[in-house]
Amino acid sequence: MRIDSSQPTTTRQIIQQATSSLKKAGCDSPRLDAELLLMQVWHMQRTDLIMRSTEPVPEAVQQAFEILIQRRRQREPLAYILGEKEFWSRPFHVCPDVLIPRPETEHLIEAVLDHFPDQQGKLYFCDIGTGSGCIAVTLACEYPNARIIATDISHAALNIAKKNAILHQVEQRIAFRQGDMLAALQADDARCDAIISNPPYVSQDEMATLEPELSHEPHQALTDGADGLRHLKSILHDAETYLNTDGLIILETGPCGLPPTPASLSFEHSIEDLAGHARGGIYQRANRLNQDG
Repeated sequence: MRIDSSQPTTTRQIIQQATSSLKKAGCDSPRLDAELLLMQVWHMQRTDLIMRSTEPVPEAVQQAFEILIQRRRQREPLAYILGEKEFWSRPFHVCPDVLIPRPETEHLIEAVLDHFPDQQGKLYFCDIGTGSGCIAVTLACEYPNARIIATDISHAALNIAKKNAILHQVEQRIAFRQGDMLAALQADDARCDAIISNPPYVSQDEMATLEPELSHEPHQALTDGADGLRHLKSILHDAETYLNTDGLIILETGPCGLPPTPASLSFEHSIEDLAGHARGGIYQRANRLNQDG
């Protein structure tokens, strides 16, 4: 997008120009993206854009806006340009060191709330592969007496997760651990009421079919480089050691599906999105059924 600086450009005009430019680049929501980016550089709300639609845009704002539009034209995710993404109605800092939180992952939060309705309980959760910390921080907010361990193999990702914990004032109840999946847990950790994870589950074959925005997100947080099941299998085979008697494992997945259930666990039910597509699974220790029976 090139702005004609020979004459004043109004708010409406600059949004129209940017929308056309982003549409040609293949962006899914070009007008919304243009509005949000203009709001970012001009430090205003959407109502201000409407009220000032016929006013000229200051040259400095135009120049800053053009830089952001060019980034979006290159299909850099909007969340990275803005520096944040909403998850469970809360803002989270994001950058290319972490995956962008997605609505599908909110189904994991719903599953925890369904299975642990006492939100004042002194529960113990573990978030494996925390990334931005959206799961761990959200659970800490929803369960004010819970304690959470959040793990990630990436030191940079853990720094972002810590930043989000501080943002939402729950950092005192989250222990951040660096390591590969469950290897980050320690032998003296308390047994978990639930282990929750949104692990890398995109298969290598599927990576080539993803939208261009995904190329900006951390590769190791998206795929296992194989069939998408490796990390899911790892969690299911190793998690029992860290679960209490009634503990649950709550996992997110995608087109790769879920691996066979180990003998030590019982598959409780799948997690489905609003379209009825399987988005994950919930497991419990097999001995729980034996004790109940």
